[in-house]
Amino acid sequence: MPKLILLRHGQSEWNKENRFTGWVDVDLAEAGKAEARQAGTKLKGIPLDLAFTSALKRAQNTLELAMESAGLDLPVTKDKALNERMYGDLQGLNKADTAAKYGDEQVHIWRRSFDIAPPNGESLKDTADRVLPYYTSAIVPRLKEGKNIIIAAHGNSLRALIMHLEGLSPAEILKIEIPTGQPKMYELDDQLKVLNSRYL
Repeated sequence: MPKLILLRHGQSEWNKENRFTGWVDVDLAEAGKAEARQAGTKLKGIPLDLAFTSALKRAQNTLELAMESAGLDLPVTKDKALNERMYGDLQGLNKADTAAKYGDEQVHIWRRSFDIAPPNGESLKDTADRVLPYYTSAIVPRLKEGKNIIIAAHGNSLRALIMHLEGLSPAEILKIEIPTGQPKMYELDDQLKVLNSRYL
């Protein structure tokens, strides 16, 4: 019964400033570093074999701090397929200023629709279209070998995975909020169907 743990990175500098981050390589805030270390204490005693993370340092550093705190030394694979959703023209903008410029309703549509992308950015559907093939090709074979795996990534790349794992519809996944720095563990059967899942 392989285990898969999903971990959203801790608070970043731009999360703290309420800015759209996307692919901008912003580091963790001090609070985010503390969240990552706290996540590691929850991983203690769980036998993990492999780690995957995005090409962005806020996810990489969350993983590194969590592993350090848990006393884990795992092989880590980094890939941009696990990056956060690309927010295009909104990247770097304050969310309140963006709402003032484009209107609350339009910003809500960009943030919370499944297949409508912000200007020059990605929708959640676009994000899933790169995350899921990577999961299938790089991670599924290792799970089928019985490896226990942790993925440290981002709100929207993890949403794509949760949608797949839990068989959620586009409408259902949009209601899912993934807390920062809280490891979620899935226990899977031999066919990688979810037997149970819980936040640690």
